[in-house]
Amino acid sequence: MDKATKTEIMEKFARQPGDVGSPEVQIAVLTKKISELTEHMRAHKKDHSARRGLMAMVNRRKKLLSYLSEENHAKYLEIASTLGIRGQK
Repeated sequence: MDKATKTEIMEKFARQPGDVGSPEVQIAVLTKKISELTEHMRAHKKDHSARRGLMAMVNRRKKLLSYLSEENHAKYLEIASTLGIRGQK
């Protein structure tokens, strides 16, 4: 992911200008990285180190989504629908 794409995602999901660490921003950036790495894995099926990194990112995003669901369920539903991840709870 190039810097411009990452900056655009951060600005879109930030709570306030300059926000780079909120769960919403982290989830959005991880989702983009996961989709890019998934495409890589389709072409390189035997790249086990990339698979390990992909699983780590998926698990980290899962924990952040769980946290956001508990803290601010409305924001969780908004993020999940915007990014097209998880079913509605």
